[in-house]
Amino acid sequence: MTELRTAVSRLRRELAALRTDFPDRAAAEDELAALAAMTSEGVPEIPRLRGSLLHLAGAIGSMSALSGALRAVRAAVDLFGEPARRGQESLPRPDHSSDANSPRS
Repeated sequence: MTELRTAVSRLRRELAALRTDFPDRAAAEDELAALAAMTSEGVPEIPRLRGSLLHLAGAIGSMSALSGALRAVRAAVDLFGEPARRGQESLPRPDHSSDANSPRS
């Protein structure tokens, strides 16, 4: 949890110090505030952490000045578990018994 708190704090500081304005700055600040709140509430929900990370990446991903701090947030989120593979958890396992190419007995 300490790594996440530290990474979020760093990104918030770097964002505040950035003089360049960009369209999604307010969204990034809101998401960072939400992440900071999650770190103070105990163990956060992993899907919620990953959603916040996705929103942050979308909001500030093109700001190269923040890329190092954003990478640190991502690394801290990754400490909470393996990244979910897109669609893997919801897809049924293939059943080859009805496959026309399966050998018949």
